[in-house]
Amino acid sequence: MTQEEIRLAEIKILGEQMGPVGMIRFLQQSETGHGDYTSERNSLLGDPAIADLFLEIEKSNANTNP
Repeated sequence: MTQEEIRLAEIKILGEQMGPVGMIRFLQQSETGHGDYTSERNSLLGDPAIADLFLEIEKSNANTNP
């Protein structure tokens, strides 16, 4: 069996034994995901200084607490 065939058989068995909700919950716990979280986070957020973060928090608080 190929890796893909094994994976499909596993999903079929999980669905039969645990039902669709149980199968999905199990897969969510065991999936490793893909990509590089750290690289993606850095490209989105950059490397802000602590002082900049505090300013953003203060601005946000000022906007939500008039």
